[in-house]
Amino acid sequence: MHVKAGLLQDHPLWLCGFRPFFLLAAAGIPLFIALWLGFLLFGLPLPAVAGGPFVWHAHELIFGVALAAVTGFALTAIPEFTATPDFSRRAVQRLVVLWLLGRVGFWSSGLLGLPALLLAASAHLGLLGYLGLLLLARLWRDPGRRHLSFAWSIAALIGCVTGFYAAAVAGTDPLRWLHATLGVLMILIVVALSRISMRIVNAAIEERAGNTEAGDEYRARPPRRNLAIVCIGLHTAVGLLVPEARIGGWLALASAAALFNLLNDWHVGRALWRRWPLMLYAIYLFMAAGYALMGCAIILDGNYFSAGRHLAALGAMGLAIHAVLCIAGRQHCGYPLDERSWVPIGAWLIGLGALARAATVLPGAPTGFLFGLAGLAWGGAFVSYLWHMAPLLLGPRPDGGSGCEGVISAGDVAN
Repeated sequence: MHVKAGLLQDHPLWLCGFRPFFLLAAAGIPLFIALWLGFLLFGLPLPAVAGGPFVWHAHELIFGVALAAVTGFALTAIPEFTATPDFSRRAVQRLVVLWLLGRVGFWSSGLLGLPALLLAASAHLGLLGYLGLLLLARLWRDPGRRHLSFAWSIAALIGCVTGFYAAAVAGTDPLRWLHATLGVLMILIVVALSRISMRIVNAAIEERAGNTEAGDEYRARPPRRNLAIVCIGLHTAVGLLVPEARIGGWLALASAAALFNLLNDWHVGRALWRRWPLMLYAIYLFMAAGYALMGCAIILDGNYFSAGRHLAALGAMGLAIHAVLCIAGRQHCGYPLDERSWVPIGAWLIGLGALARAATVLPGAPTGFLFGLAGLAWGGAFVSYLWHMAPLLLGPRPDGGSGCEGVISAGDVAN
């Protein structure tokens, strides 16, 4: 038994925190979407939970999938950003157990009632609280404290989870807290993308030009990013506190305008048309389109608010998860970026899924077909990811690395 425990502890899955969490996120999407389509199209039962099936759907995609992706990203990116050691395998394993307990508790809450709901609440808050503690010391000690925004984002997520479970226990509508969480995740995407894009876009410029010439460098300008974050944050707060207020519509339009303004940084010529910069660019496009549609729906009393929300959730969040899982998943497993066609095909499928879901609000639209198409496209992208990436996430590094570090070249080994 001791030998088996030792083998499990030494498995490559635990080399870095992103490995188990990227697998959980990628596996969760097709599983949760398949269950959701079974309910929508064939009337199959979903786990009975507080708030009903729509809450289950949003809860699992946000507190399940998105939270796993955020945890995996943070466990990998923060040590790199702060030049600190990797987190221990024990810490990663504790976080994985908490994530799984969250699923068990929430899925059984309809059957077991309050004890299961409290288990789910404790697991989600324990995961975010433990993750926050792990990150905070490093973020605080980092010179200039340039990455503290990640800590504030984790704190906001803790507030949303607390609000959700407090409402669920009290028997009031918890869905608005999930919608607020989606707003926090949009902010977190803007924060994270500003770091990732500096490397990806400048690498594309260098690759195209052979070297970086003066004036060609891409820079993610903080004022534009901060304006987008403030607008999204205000829209999220108004939506949570006074959802019927029309000011929420104007703030959504302001968020869309700020996001389009942010994209001005990205217009760097033909380098933008390479697959990795273009995929990241599309994240902002879907996010801006989603907020624009939500704003118009609120101001004009349109029935297409959910279409805008799904453009942000399926389009922006889906593409962000796909991009991060592909970029960080490959490079921190010791492999160069994957240039095969399954990566852009997956991105196109995610975009198609988001557009199909948004189109269900059109008058006379074949909603059953569009729901099915959206689910199959979105889920199919991550089945493809699992097919190509699971062997890497479960296997040893090919470059001699032993943790979360990026690709180790022959020159690095020689030095």
